[in-house]
Amino acid sequence: MPQAHEYAVDIEQLTIHRGGREVLHEVDLTIPRGAITGLLGPSGCGKTTLIRAIVGTQVVRSGTVTVLGAPAGSTALRSKVGYVTQSPSVYLDLTVRENVQYFGAMYGRRAPAVNAAIDSVGLTNWASSRAGQLSGGQLGRVSLASALVAEPELLVLDEPTVGLDPVLRAELWSRFADIAAGGTTIVVSSHVMEEAEHCSSLILMREGSVLAQLSPDELLTRTNETNLEHAFLTLIESTQITGAQ
Repeated sequence: MPQAHEYAVDIEQLTIHRGGREVLHEVDLTIPRGAITGLLGPSGCGKTTLIRAIVGTQVVRSGTVTVLGAPAGSTALRSKVGYVTQSPSVYLDLTVRENVQYFGAMYGRRAPAVNAAIDSVGLTNWASSRAGQLSGGQLGRVSLASALVAEPELLVLDEPTVGLDPVLRAELWSRFADIAAGGTTIVVSSHVMEEAEHCSSLILMREGSVLAQLSPDELLTRTNETNLEHAFLTLIESTQITGAQ
C-alpha cells in the first residue's frame, strides 16, 4: 500500500460540524499527486467544506487531513497550496498584472513568474487592463493566475467554471490540463458531471459522505452506463438500495 506522503492529500475519518449540524461524516479519501482530481456532487453535499478542510481554513471536529505530508493549514504549506474560491478574489482598481504582482510579492516571485502566470491563463493581451473592466470569466482567470504565481504544488479550485459559457469552460479545462502536465496536483470541485471526463480521478459526494473514489472509466464500468451523469445517478440509487437492506 502507498504511504501517506506519496499522496498530495490523505484524509482519514474526517468529521465536520457547521451551523449545529454534521456536514461531513467520517470521510476517508486520498488524492494522487500530479493529476486532476474532480470533486463532484450536487450543491450542498459538502464539497466546499471539504475543500476548506484541505486548505486549512475549516475547523475540524475529528479526523486528520494531511496535505503534502504535513497537517492541513501548516505554516510550511502556505507557499505550496494555491486556493481559488468560487468568487473571484481580485482588486478591481488594479490591472491584471498589478493583481498578480501583489500576490506574487508575498512569495518573493518576480516579473518572470508573474508573466508566466498571466500567460498560463491566457490573459497576456489583457495584462494592462484594470480588473474592473473585465468579464466575469476573465476575473476568474485573474484569481487563478494570482494563485499560480506562487507556483504551488497543490492547486485547489472551488467551482471555477460556474456560469461560464461552453467555450470558456473548454478553454479553462485545457489550461488545467497544461498545469497538471507540469507536475501540479489539481483538485477541482463541480456539480456538473459532464466535467468529470476531464479528470484522472473522481471523488463522488452526496449528503456529506464520499460515495466512491475512482476514475471516469471505472465509474462507467461499475454502473454499466455510457454517460457519466447517468452513471452517477445509478451509483446513488445502488448506494441507497444497499443502505436500505
